Amino acid sequence: MRGWLRSAGIRWRGWSRRRRAVVATGLVLAILLLPVGAAAVALRFEFAGDPSAEARTRGRDAVWLGHAWVDGRKTDADLAGLVTTLAGTGIKDLYVHTGPLEHDGSLRGELHPRAQWFVDAVHRALPGIRVQSWLGDVVAPEFDGLHLDEAAVRDRITASATRVLDLGFDGVHLDLEPVRSGTSGYLTLLDQVRAVTASRGAPLSVSAPQIDPLPGLHSVGIALFDHGKWWSQRYFADVARRVDQVALMSYDTAMPWGSLYGGYVAQQTALALEVTPASVDLLMGLPAFWADDPGHHGAAETVANAVRAIRLALSRNDPRRPAFGVALYVDFAATPADWATYRREWCGTSQ
Repeated sequence: MRGWLRSAGIRWRGWSRRRRAVVATGLVLAILLLPVGAAAVALRFEFAGDPSAEARTRGRDAVWLGHAWVDGRKTDADLAGLVTTLAGTGIKDLYVHTGPLEHDGSLRGELHPRAQWFVDAVHRALPGIRVQSWLGDVVAPEFDGLHLDEAAVRDRITASATRVLDLGFDGVHLDLEPVRSGTSGYLTLLDQVRAVTASRGAPLSVSAPQIDPLPGLHSVGIALFDHGKWWSQRYFADVARRVDQVALMSYDTAMPWGSLYGGYVAQQTALALEVTPASVDLLMGLPAFWADDPGHHGAAETVANAVRAIRLALSRNDPRRPAFGVALYVDFAATPADWATYRREWCGTSQ
């Protein structure tokens, strides 16, 4: 061994400065890329295999619906089309965009003049399906938005939740982004709103970001980019214990290929299953929309890849869990092919 090292050292000294620089750079890159390559291989393995036949819809799925359903743009004919789309699926909850909230947490009534029409019409046409009011806004400190550390803001959000329940909505769905991992004000808000929804026998659901694929990654994201992309698994659990339903937004992952995206979603599903209480509905998001940018590669992030990944993770971790489903984002971007894939691959039907 020492003879080999001595020989290598002689050769190294005999190389030109440029050649030594090129080789040294190559070695450094190899060392840096080795963990990345290992992670990619691990994700590909997560996406390998065949899902269990048990890993199908439990009839607890959801879909996010755009604002047009409550602002007057949609008609009875549109509702008839929605009824046809949802027939025979596992959809139980509709998250209809009713806001956005003002930055102080209040909700302007003129934003949803047809809310009661939509709720009443769905109840008549689709008995058993719940209509939840989707309330959202951007959050400080990353944006000039909601300051969840302020009690007055939390109180106004709670009052907004009460208001939509008074309109007849069956539940409240909060989508506040980006809430940074560990934010105590958000947990306090959930406790407040949950007290209101529970008193009405209504569910409280939330949209949640992805979980740290590596421990502590959320801290790195904030330190380097000032962006709260992920939650720690522990914080995800803290949130899940305070709600009736949590929908993990398993899209916009920046994964460039379908195999990596599928492995990543399988990993996210497993991490969420580990810490979501059995009594809480865990829904995994499906990317029923097209985008092609650094954060979302449309050819990789497909409904088909997401469903297969979710089924694989469910099969391996908790195939009989009843409180589980998927959530399609979003109705106005979903294509007939997206719906057909959801029906075939998740619901097990061709119609």
